[in-house]
Amino acid sequence: MEWLQKIFATRQIRGLKILLASILTIAEMLGLVLFDTAVTPRGQKLDLDGYVLVLEDNFDGASLDLSKWEYRASGARRAGFNSPGQVFLRDGNLVIKAEYKADGEYGAGWYAGMIRSVQEYTRGYFEIRCVCSEGGGFWSAFWLNARGMASAELSDGGLGGAEIDIFESNNYGGNLLNRNSVTHAVHVGGYGDGLRSENEGSFKVPNPYTQFNTYGLEWNEKEYIFYINGVESVRTSWQKGVSRAPEYIIISEELPNLFTEQPGFTTEFVVDYVRVYQMP
Repeated sequence: MEWLQKIFATRQIRGLKILLASILTIAEMLGLVLFDTAVTPRGQKLDLDGYVLVLEDNFDGASLDLSKWEYRASGARRAGFNSPGQVFLRDGNLVIKAEYKADGEYGAGWYAGMIRSVQEYTRGYFEIRCVCSEGGGFWSAFWLNARGMASAELSDGGLGGAEIDIFESNNYGGNLLNRNSVTHAVHVGGYGDGLRSENEGSFKVPNPYTQFNTYGLEWNEKEYIFYINGVESVRTSWQKGVSRAPEYIIISEELPNLFTEQPGFTTEFVVDYVRVYQMP
């Protein structure tokens, strides 16, 4: 009879775990509806079967590999400046540092940086492993963009190009309950009056400002599928459908419109690797 008791006990524990998971899921859904809080990714697991690695940078060199990357949007941006000097390699990682500089390249002010891939891609799986910056109104971002975002006509509802925010960190304001989370978004129609945006929601991430996590996007012929640590968070084919245009990768430490910190504050966006996979 002892073995029967063990079976019943195991089933009871399993049942309690299922019940607890269900309660937590319901609580998250209520929080989402009532307070726009972040939810835990619970979709399918990442499957790269059939994909081939076409780009990998582990940032192990002494300086940024300019055959793979170029500096982007240097100069004035929002209430500060982007500068190549804020982008460097350290201990096998890419680092983009945000700080106040009294004698910066463009004068006194707050500085950060941004790079983009030299190569452009049409469809594939894009992944970054990183630790996000924290505080000061700055935020870390990993995204795709296209020349088609130059205008509403070229973008054509996303078919001719879209901005695809694979992730943006969420510590720069808004709902405090979403602090340890990231957002995904898709923007189409250029950056003028034709701009249309869809926020895909906020998703929980374990300790995004102190430990490495992975953020990925599978862009196939039908939809965009977003992943956090290899688990699907959301998918969409919003507007006219997925981009059919070449898109380039951007890694950026974004500057705020208003600074809340005093000179002496610094924060860093630390990247372990970037990888791109495509179907043969």
